[in-house]
Amino acid sequence: MKHVIALDVGGTGMKAALVGADGTLLHEARRPTGRERGPDAVVETILAFAAELRAYGTERFGESAVAAGVAVPGIVDAERGIAVYAANLGWRDVPMRELLAERLGGVPVALGHDVRTGGLAEGRLGAGRGADRFLFLALGTGIAGAIGIDGAIEAGAHGYAGEIGHVVVRPGGPLCGCGQRGCLETLTSAAAVTRAWAAASGDPEADAADCAKAVAAGDPEAVRVWADAMDALAAGLVTALTLLDPRTLIIGGGLAEAGDTLFTPLRAAVEERITFQRLPTIVPAALGDTAGCLGAGLLAWDLLAEPVPDRLPGQPTARPTDPLTTEVTG
Repeated sequence: MKHVIALDVGGTGMKAALVGADGTLLHEARRPTGRERGPDAVVETILAFAAELRAYGTERFGESAVAAGVAVPGIVDAERGIAVYAANLGWRDVPMRELLAERLGGVPVALGHDVRTGGLAEGRLGAGRGADRFLFLALGTGIAGAIGIDGAIEAGAHGYAGEIGHVVVRPGGPLCGCGQRGCLETLTSAAAVTRAWAAASGDPEADAADCAKAVAAGDPEAVRVWADAMDALAAGLVTALTLLDPRTLIIGGGLAEAGDTLFTPLRAAVEERITFQRLPTIVPAALGDTAGCLGAGLLAWDLLAEPVPDRLPGQPTARPTDPLTTEVTG
């Protein structure tokens, strides 16, 4: 059975899969990155993991993987196959595509940015399935986005498109790691909400999930902290809507796990701010933590010009008359 290797590398852990041509996850596995042993050790862990997956696929399916895809955090030069910079892994200019291809016997290898790769999967297989234009937003420790156009992700001229977390929404606001002040990421990421709620509640151990629970319980201080974050997020999103005019806005990441506590006020705040812009359908991401692996698999299949799946196994095939998406609030 034809399959590809897919790797989704995070700061502390990796998710991997063997992915069939129809998007089926044929085998899944996880492993720590081993970053406590240094940047070179992380690279070797990835290469060894990929080699093990190749051997498993050969034994299980009777043939070796025909390609591989890997999603990594930080700054990525996908065209040259280089992981340019990843602070949480200590990487600078790691030729990941070349190293993986060599370890895997010369198969084609695709390298992608973790959020854009996850966005690709959400667009083709998940919450954006059928949408010709979508924006995927990951609200995690930081904030990043992916711009989807006709089933592909727009990386930009230099590979940095979609970095909505560094749109300034509060000039003169908190200092961001990028050097600007008042970036969206400093005000409405999970890390930002955690900082704000820890200060407001007086509990240094409190985090964004605790804030969301307190909001649901009606705590006035939590409501204030949450409303400030939603206001900043809405400001950044309206800027994105003005520039990109997406049909669907997909929101994932840890903060999206708050469900209605996030989506109800966010939809209202965005709708209140728009004037001439068209309001997109705003939906939660559908694929969870499998998005990165699925996206890496799609990148690998794209290298081979194989038919690209537009649905998950078991889903109905999209028809021109189908609605672009169904709004859910879970």
